[in-house]
Amino acid sequence: MQSRIDETTMNERRAAEGRTAHERADAPSILVTGGTGTLGRLVVSLLRDADCTVRVLSRRSQGDGEGIEFVTGDLATGEGIEGAAEGTEIVVHLAGSNKGDEQKASNLVREASRAGVRHLVYISVVGADRIPVTSSVDRAMFGYFASKLGAERVVAGSGLPWTTLRATQFYELALLTAQQMARLPVIPVPAGFRFQPVDAGEVAARLVELALGSPAGLAPDIAGPRVYGMAELLRGYLRARHLHRLLVPVPFPGQAAGAVRAGANLAPDRAVGRRTWEEFLAEHARAPSDSRSRAASGN
Repeated sequence: MQSRIDETTMNERRAAEGRTAHERADAPSILVTGGTGTLGRLVVSLLRDADCTVRVLSRRSQGDGEGIEFVTGDLATGEGIEGAAEGTEIVVHLAGSNKGDEQKASNLVREASRAGVRHLVYISVVGADRIPVTSSVDRAMFGYFASKLGAERVVAGSGLPWTTLRATQFYELALLTAQQMARLPVIPVPAGFRFQPVDAGEVAARLVELALGSPAGLAPDIAGPRVYGMAELLRGYLRARHLHRLLVPVPFPGQAAGAVRAGANLAPDRAVGRRTWEEFLAEHARAPSDSRSRAASGN
C-alpha cells in the first residue's frame, strides 16, 4: 500500500516538474531597453518572476544576473541593437530622454522588424499629444513630452504589432524635484501647475501585463489616485523632512506651460493607481531624526 502511495506521489511530482519545464519552454524571450532605470528594474524583476527569458540592452557592459542577459548597445547610434533584438519575441522599450527619442525608436524598430519581433511595447507620458512644444521656452521645460510623442509615432507606424502605455510622472521624479528645490531658502513654485504622480511599481505591473498579452495599440492611460498642486507636493515633502521653506508662486511663460496649467498632463478619469504621495513619502522621505529614532529602536 505504501509503495503505491510513494509511486503516486513520485508520478505527481514528475508531472508537476514536466508542467513547469513546459511552461518555461513556452515563456517568451523579451528584450528590455532602459532596463536598469527606475521603471526598468521593476519591469525586469516582474518578467523574471513570470519565468520569461529576459535580455537587457545597456550602453555599458555589465555582467549577467540570475536569469538576465545584459547586452551592450546604443539606441542613439544603432550599434549593437541587431544582436540584442535577434531571437527575441517581445521588445519592451523603456529608454527615454529629453531629446532624440524618435531616432532611438527608429533604430530599435528597424532591428526589431528584421528580427521578427511579434510585439513592441512602449512607455510614454500622459499629455504627450496635448502639450505643444513649439518654442525654445517650451523645449527647455517640456522637451520630454515632444520627444515621447515623436517616439510614439515611430512605434505606431512601425508595421509591428504594438502597445503604448501613457503614464503620469512617477513619485521618484516628484521626490527628486522636491529634494532639489528644497535646497533653496525660498522656493519658486510654478503657478497653477498640477500633477497626478503614480507609483512606478504599479506602472511596471501594468506594462508586464500588456507585454505578455495581445498587442493593444494605445492602451488606456495609467495615473495616480490624486491630483496635487505643485505647492501641495512640495509642502508634503517639507513636512515629511521637518523642513521649513517659503514658497513663492511664479508664472511660467509659453504654450506648453499654459497647457499644463489647463491640466493637459493629467488623467483624472484614469486615476487607477492606489499608492498615494503621502504613502510614498512615509517610506522614502523620512527626516534624519526619524531615521535615527527607528535605527535606535531596531525597526
